[in-house]
Amino acid sequence: MIGMDNTTKELFLIGMSETKLSMREIKQDDITHLVNYWIYADKDYLLSMGADPAKITEAKDLRETLSEQLHQSYAEKKSYCIIWLYDDQPIGHSNVNKIVFGEEAFMHLHIWKKEHRKKGWGAELVEMTIPLFFKNLQLKKLFCEPYALNEAPNKILKNAGFTFVKNYITTPGWINFEQPVNLWEMKKENAIFDSHL
Repeated sequence: MIGMDNTTKELFLIGMSETKLSMREIKQDDITHLVNYWIYADKDYLLSMGADPAKITEAKDLRETLSEQLHQSYAEKKSYCIIWLYDDQPIGHSNVNKIVFGEEAFMHLHIWKKEHRKKGWGAELVEMTIPLFFKNLQLKKLFCEPYALNEAPNKILKNAGFTFVKNYITTPGWINFEQPVNLWEMKKENAIFDSHL
């Protein structure tokens, strides 16, 4: 790697990664993937993660909501999405909402297709993503409140270094039904930042 600049070295190392996982900010081309994920998701899958199939917005409304964030500054964003990739192909996303710029936000984790789930990639993807949320939104705290009965995200958050805060009953978002959730927290001082961020 002699003679490579830092960006080239980074791309080289990502290419050499055993799992070939990477991430980037959402682009216009990604919106169709996200819309399809929600609109065509299996009803049982939605229920298993605490989403109410009857509340999923029509594709047009969802597309407009996702497109809006592309043109906003970090301080203006109501939602901020990072796309997860395997071998440079989009496979899922992590987004934050309930953003209080400079203070806190709530994170969500989604792998779009069944064949990419249960691969053990979740904690690595979350660990790559959270520094961007902290840096770009100038956060002090990052929260996640997954459905308590959905084992996968709770395990991922624990493995990624989040601290369990409490279990309680709530309706965590506009697409959810009332449910028990586990609140997890990551403080800025506990987040691991890559030197290039």
